[in-house]
Amino acid sequence: MRLRLPPVLAEFRERLAVAFTGSQMLAFIPALTLAAFWIGGEGALVAIALSLPVIWVMLGGTAPAIERHLPPPKRKGLVSPDAFRVIAQAVCVGGQETTTSAIIAVELDDFATLKTRLEPGAIDQVIETIGQRLRASSHDHDAISQIGESRFIICLDPVVHLDVESCLQLSSRIQHAVEEPIAMDGTVIYVSACIGFCLLRRAPARSGSDWMNAAIAALHEAQNRGPTSVRAYTNELHTRLTNRANLREEVVMALETGQILPWFQPQISTETGKVTGFEALARWIHAERGPILPAEFLPAIEDAGLLERLADAMLCHTFTALKAWDAAGVHVPHVGVNFSSVELNNPRLVDKINWELDRFDLTPDRLAVEILETVVTGSLDDTITRNINGLTELGCRVDLDDFGTGHASIAAVRRFGMARIKIDRSFVAKADRDPEQQRMVSAILNMAERLGIETLAEGVETAGEHALLAQLGCHHVQGFGIAHPMPFEKTMDWIRQHETKLRNAPTIQLRGAN
Repeated sequence: MRLRLPPVLAEFRERLAVAFTGSQMLAFIPALTLAAFWIGGEGALVAIALSLPVIWVMLGGTAPAIERHLPPPKRKGLVSPDAFRVIAQAVCVGGQETTTSAIIAVELDDFATLKTRLEPGAIDQVIETIGQRLRASSHDHDAISQIGESRFIICLDPVVHLDVESCLQLSSRIQHAVEEPIAMDGTVIYVSACIGFCLLRRAPARSGSDWMNAAIAALHEAQNRGPTSVRAYTNELHTRLTNRANLREEVVMALETGQILPWFQPQISTETGKVTGFEALARWIHAERGPILPAEFLPAIEDAGLLERLADAMLCHTFTALKAWDAAGVHVPHVGVNFSSVELNNPRLVDKINWELDRFDLTPDRLAVEILETVVTGSLDDTITRNINGLTELGCRVDLDDFGTGHASIAAVRRFGMARIKIDRSFVAKADRDPEQQRMVSAILNMAERLGIETLAEGVETAGEHALLAQLGCHHVQGFGIAHPMPFEKTMDWIRQHETKLRNAPTIQLRGAN
């Protein structure tokens, strides 16, 4: 631990340090030495020459300039982001081998929802209160800054001992402080926060900006785990981020060269067994690494800002497949294509889809627009809402994907004119053996029946699940128990083989059928 001077002496020391180590001394040193020689001769000149270096070292002249000019007593409030970067750089390159530090990034959970509930003045008061609590939860010489609407960052004052356990304890103390109720205008507001931190010795480079970015990367990792999560920056995370950055560079070329293509997974009727459609799923067959999982490359595409380009490629290949099935005399009623919130935020989306349908001479009902329930849940009166309604008016089918995971209201299902809800695989798994799962699926199917909406169950893997869903009245099924996703060139053979099997397949009695 460094020696602490009384505040008055510390401030006086810093003033002297600025005076004796600043650039202005370049002008005073020649004048000072000349005056000493004129007044006291060679003896005085020698004394000045020997004493100035000693004074310079005693005032901290060997420390980096940026550190000398940021006295700890001045850091009691929140500092600006620029000042914080200077402090982080000073601590990072200070060269104090006997001490260590950490940067902690804190961000409020679900701040977007909070902004819709409170007036701007109340939001400002919440943020100010959180800043005060972070200051109160930290040591006097920790540097704290607000670097986003609801994001704060803390650089701990260097100490002799600091490890992951210490940072976790500090993070817990910070979270408890943040979660204290905030009284405002007769109401009480509750907030929570995610935290990411990076120890100085684990920083990816000896740079303040890299150190800060590492803490923010750990924060993002925590946010991916859910509200109130805490994560540390580790070598494993560093490797994953490096691989992701490399993947991001490759994904542009992959889209340009056609390495990312749709694979098609069949959807069949539970009543007739016939193919009622396909879902187009993005697959990347890397030239050297082979198949790359969507969970790995889709975040890289999103990071590169290429989701719309991917959607355009998927749409083009899907429409090409529909035309090829038609030319071969194979009846595929429609194909589902997933649309992300980024694509649905394009104000010209409906015009673009209409133009593509005209270009391929396809009717709008051949396209099933699949939208995640979480997207619908977060959509109010905005571009996404207008686009969904516009696609419905155009004549496209709109399917609500992963139903049961995003808490979409019945009113939202009706408001968007959904043609079908796709029951999430988490409800389907082991439904034939788990009574609780059966009750959940039955409730969803009853609701859909009352609303006059078709249903499709995702993730069907066994004959038992398939049979149960048919008996409960689910209209369509999809999953590995039917077929795995396949490239277009294999779909023709699969359809023919499936139609051959249907000729000898037994009929499953539907619920309510005579």
